[in-house]
Amino acid sequence: MQRNFIRLGLVGFVCVTIAWLLPVPTAHAGRVALILTGSSTVAPLVAEIAKRFETLHPGVRVDVQAGGSSRGLADARDGVADIGMVSRAPSADEQDLHARTIAQDGICMIAHRDNLVAELTDEQVSLIYTGQITNWRDVGGLDAPITVVNKAEGRSTLELFLHHFELKNSAIKPHVVIGDNEQGIKTVAGNPHAIGYVSIGTAEYDLANGVAIKVLPIGGVAAFISRPLNLVTREQPKGLISTFLDFAQSQAVHDIVRGQYFVPITK
Repeated sequence: MQRNFIRLGLVGFVCVTIAWLLPVPTAHAGRVALILTGSSTVAPLVAEIAKRFETLHPGVRVDVQAGGSSRGLADARDGVADIGMVSRAPSADEQDLHARTIAQDGICMIAHRDNLVAELTDEQVSLIYTGQITNWRDVGGLDAPITVVNKAEGRSTLELFLHHFELKNSAIKPHVVIGDNEQGIKTVAGNPHAIGYVSIGTAEYDLANGVAIKVLPIGGVAAFISRPLNLVTREQPKGLISTFLDFAQSQAVHDIVRGQYFVPITK
């Protein structure tokens, strides 16, 4: 099964040294560094882009730190980070920020690869996550309790999931709460009765590498939510920041984007 999505393989804190010849932005004078924080979906992709940027422009250090889209937005606004990483489109109250889309991703449901259920409906997912369906036999699977894996607050994947199924997080009845995509995939791969939702780019990458999960289509559709992967700044980007953003959107990194199972952005 082919899919043009990419992978976000690294998790947690990722520190990448990148190089460059241009001066550092005024706000960070005195150090040769560029700081990006935010989405754990975007962070591994940006870390790989940063490595290539380093080989082309020696001289500047770039730190890439995960922690969730909410962190990326807050850090960019507060000037703690030069660039925030956000795995969704800006909301109405975020129009003050400047966003650049570097790739397209999707969100998918996942189950253990030995699970007999072939697909679910929107209604079934809603009932599972609100505790009204608690056994796989009720959706065509084995007689086994369902382990519900949910995302933590501050994750854009959670926001999009709740919006799609018209749910409030207070209505969700999770057994496990996870942070980044890889944590969710490891949880489901280690529990034959678990269900979760993650970036399809990450899921496809891990599937290709033999991880014991499978994508569980919703109404026959693998990625039931589509989303942009964005880099955001407080001010109109210029100097080092602008050059890095231009590079992250360029054809020079399309192979990295495809290699992680995301969809490249073409202008």
